[in-house]
Amino acid sequence: MAHTDRPSPDMLDWPFFEDRHRRLAVALEAWCNDNRALLADAEPLDSRPQGRAAVDAQCRRLVRALGEGGWLRYGVGGHAYGGHGDTIDTRAVCLLRETLARHAGLADFALAMQGLGSGAISLAGTDAQKRRYLPRVASGDAIAAFALSEPEADSDVAALALAAREDGDAYVLDGEKTWISNGGIADFYVVFARTGEAPGARGITAFVVDADTPGFDIAERIDVIAPHPLARLRFSGARLPKSQMLGVAGEGFKLAMRTLDIFRTSVAAASLGFARHALAEALDRATSRRMFGQTLGDFQLTQAKLAEMALTIDSAALLVYRAAWLRDQGKQVTREAAMAKWHASEGAQRVIDAAVQLWGGQGVRSGTPVETLYREIRALRIYEGATEVQQLIVGRDLLKEHAARRDNEIPREGERTS
Repeated sequence: MAHTDRPSPDMLDWPFFEDRHRRLAVALEAWCNDNRALLADAEPLDSRPQGRAAVDAQCRRLVRALGEGGWLRYGVGGHAYGGHGDTIDTRAVCLLRETLARHAGLADFALAMQGLGSGAISLAGTDAQKRRYLPRVASGDAIAAFALSEPEADSDVAALALAAREDGDAYVLDGEKTWISNGGIADFYVVFARTGEAPGARGITAFVVDADTPGFDIAERIDVIAPHPLARLRFSGARLPKSQMLGVAGEGFKLAMRTLDIFRTSVAAASLGFARHALAEALDRATSRRMFGQTLGDFQLTQAKLAEMALTIDSAALLVYRAAWLRDQGKQVTREAAMAKWHASEGAQRVIDAAVQLWGGQGVRSGTPVETLYREIRALRIYEGATEVQQLIVGRDLLKEHAARRDNEIPREGERTS
């Protein structure tokens, strides 16, 4: 396996980062090196049902270890609730995900789902809700999940159909969620349901559902090419006290989007970590594989391909940490996060594919590093908004901005001067 320790240390000198981010990157790298055995066990395992228990167990071990290491605190908002800061530091979360993804995909998954699964609580939870859930997330004592997607409402979140009916001092949930990460092992789920205050996106509310809630169960475990806990959830008259509502009724869609604005950028960072690992493997292969009396790296075609990989990685890194920096300055980053996620995930796919090609036949051998990366990266182009959705977000935002500028520049009818 290639040596992947800090493949681009110069990046930490960029003005996007403060000294605390540089210290964080160094400390996490040391932790990863000290926990090589744990991370090695986090390589993708058999995705068939008989391998599922091993994946679940390893994910639980990783959550516990990341909690003990203090890394999960960065995905929780508020010192009083176990968080590292008063707000979630997006740059820190991105550095964590990039580094962990470079070492082990399942470790990155374990950290990311803790933050995503509890992010809405950090943003909109009551003091009681935050005290009940967030410290356990930060310590790794409880596993969190984010339940937004449905069988007929994946990219089109406003079309979700899971119903939450008000009944006295409670809400009763009926319907399904699917493609839910940590499904089957989570201790609680942040669930978005239709409460009907208005049509479309304006009639959605968020709730916290404990895993042992009567009427809630795991309908199906879903196996994917890079195994991690994933499930379809079923709600059959699941009754929740109104105290389990997050934020304001009918404002759940906005809360979901605010949560995704934080963690969508971190998906791009994870893609970046996978791509860096692939480039390290490609460089190792290019300099050690001999053919036709020279190394693979001596061929100009190989050099050109390595150059393209490096360009893709650096441009992705700039987009990732621009978006993260802007959010940490309190800016709206919907467009910037979409650009980062789009470019980094698609670019990482190309970088990893190029690494597989440079490895030749060994590149498609099950269990080799580049084959593992090839399976790891594919889902990142889909979840938390497929590439096509990111393109729509960027395009629509550009048109909206253009229209606003035009309206400000062109006098309205009747206001024109002769």
